[in-house]
Amino acid sequence: MAFIKNKSVKKVVLAYSGGLDTSAIIPWLKENYDDCEVIAFCADVGQGEVELEGIKEKAMASGASECHVVDLKQEFIANYIFPSIKTGAVYEGQYLLGTSLARPIIAKAHVEVALKVGADAVCHGCTGKGNDQVRFESCFAALAPHLTIIAPWREWDMVSRQDLLKYLATRDIPCSASLTKIYSRDANLWHISHEGGELEDPWCEPSKAVWTMTTAPENAPNTSEKIQLSFIKGELIAVDNQQLPANKLLDYLNTKAGQHGVGRVDIVENRLVGMKSRGCYETPGGTVLMAAYKGLESLILDKESLKFRESVGLEFSHVLYDGRWFTPLSKALLAAAASFAEKITGEVVVKLYKGQATVIQRSSPNSLYSEEFATFGADDVYDQKHAEGFIRLFSLPSRIEALQKNQLGEQ
Repeated sequence: MAFIKNKSVKKVVLAYSGGLDTSAIIPWLKENYDDCEVIAFCADVGQGEVELEGIKEKAMASGASECHVVDLKQEFIANYIFPSIKTGAVYEGQYLLGTSLARPIIAKAHVEVALKVGADAVCHGCTGKGNDQVRFESCFAALAPHLTIIAPWREWDMVSRQDLLKYLATRDIPCSASLTKIYSRDANLWHISHEGGELEDPWCEPSKAVWTMTTAPENAPNTSEKIQLSFIKGELIAVDNQQLPANKLLDYLNTKAGQHGVGRVDIVENRLVGMKSRGCYETPGGTVLMAAYKGLESLILDKESLKFRESVGLEFSHVLYDGRWFTPLSKALLAAAASFAEKITGEVVVKLYKGQATVIQRSSPNSLYSEEFATFGADDVYDQKHAEGFIRLFSLPSRIEALQKNQLGEQ
């Protein structure tokens, strides 16, 4: 179907990264939407100063009338990362959801800028094959359904980096990108992801060039290092007895864990859009934090509570991955996790060694662990004779089924 210009769009806010794609989108929008005004929006979620350096100037040079850079780092940690940790969410058993976590806060800020400047449309640079298009547009639908959504990769006829570079060159728009880019990366306070290059072949081992946050485990120190994390009501408040702002604590964990090769994941995952994709993720500090949190949970939550919290984590991993943060289900799951987190107070020591983060010590004023009950020695609090009656009642359904089979002559 041929692309039809939406002539009603007068002002559009573009999620701008300063890269090749979004640099080309700015002039493309003006050419294809009746010279509409394009305002660039950039979310600072901790991707680093290098990526943000000169970004306003780049946007203006590409044809944007304004560029709003919004610092979201503190809100990202407080309202997205920490609440998600409380759910225990891990997608398909390995992925700590770094990219997925950043999308709702970016989309929310995107909408806020659009409403502030009186835009009638929002635009993103996601491809038509990935998850992010769904995540962003689902958030837009939940927060500002009246805004028109423009997705150039689903509309234009350019299909390669060479096409984009040629497009910019014919319009004398400066761009530092080249044809030599190998990997597609996404970085924030929580992690960095890597796709493309040799990773598109699942038989190829990632080269050294893939990893940027962590030391190769085989090259990590031969001596382990212990790190202590302190929690109050599910919130990380100190690391190694240092009470710092949340982003500083995470930076500290990233540095320490990264030095020991902790947090590397190489997975083939199921994208929401139906295809499988291979990605490499580095989440060093997050890996330590999640291990510590779950270590403390094991001390505090009873069997049925932990079982339910695990089901919350599994469900929330899909809710978050699928871009359903601003939904009633998400709100309910986060509330359930926050309820359990009220008891998660204590200290945890994690040992870092050759790519592993292992909980080795844990204590809490809310601990349900009792040495008197758990000991194999003599005690006055547990009569082992009572176990016989418990086991007979616990196994009663199996006993009844076996008796019925015997009466019917079944084997």
